[in-house]
Amino acid sequence: MIIAAADGSSLSNPGPAGWAWYVDDDRWGAGGWARGTNNMGELMAVLDLLNATADARDDLTVLCDSQYVINSLTKWLPGWKRKGWRKADGKPVQNVDLLKDLDAALQRRSVTFEWVRGHAGHAMNEAADARARAAATAYRDGKPVDRGPGFRPGAPKRPNPTYEPAPPEAPSLLDADAPAEHPVVALQRELLAEDRPGPERLDALLHPKLTVTDAAGKASGKGRLLARLQTAAASGEVEVIDVDELAPWVALLRWRRRTSDQVTAAASVWIKAGESWRLRHETHTPIL
Repeated sequence: MIIAAADGSSLSNPGPAGWAWYVDDDRWGAGGWARGTNNMGELMAVLDLLNATADARDDLTVLCDSQYVINSLTKWLPGWKRKGWRKADGKPVQNVDLLKDLDAALQRRSVTFEWVRGHAGHAMNEAADARARAAATAYRDGKPVDRGPGFRPGAPKRPNPTYEPAPPEAPSLLDADAPAEHPVVALQRELLAEDRPGPERLDALLHPKLTVTDAAGKASGKGRLLARLQTAAASGEVEVIDVDELAPWVALLRWRRRTSDQVTAAASVWIKAGESWRLRHETHTPIL
């Protein structure tokens, strides 16, 4: 069996982007684009891994920290194909060219996907993430990208570091026809985007009793955050870890934020009133 981690990175989502897969120090690959999204990088890492191992006879286990990638390839893809690559709401599926190539590459392959939590000390995931970020950084700085040795069948097979099979995945809250992302993901990105909305829209997105704890441990409320959002530049990319609907009206979004000098782990609680979601609480913890 081949066990590999795959990961993607985008420095401003969209922005300079990288992808990488990692088996061991002798077998890994990386690449990227001058402009791309984190999801593009996550998908491309898996696609290049599938292509690189196409002639191998071993079963393949792919470790991903992106539930978007896993759900897309194991749950949603058949429904999207039946609907002409459209989602249940009729909108076109994003990254459709990559998904079509992945669909073809998965044919007649024995591939298992396992979710791992990103930035949690998983050695293979960290190795793939570091190489993906290095590729994105190289594109940003106009430097050559280290594309790695690739998958060489004759290379010495080192043990996969700290790999343990994942427990059975709990049933997804999203069915095969659901949109690829929970609505609060787009709302969180809207708050951090360069072209973030005006005061009225921001007011509608933030709960009156909002509390925010930043990476320095400083707490603030809605008024202070509103003032900061209206004057500050874009504050980094949102890399989704997972979304849990704690109740039909409560969603917990766990994500990472990358800026030029820091990476933080963040958790956001969104409350639904009627048809609208509003940010109720957010906390940040520095991890790099």
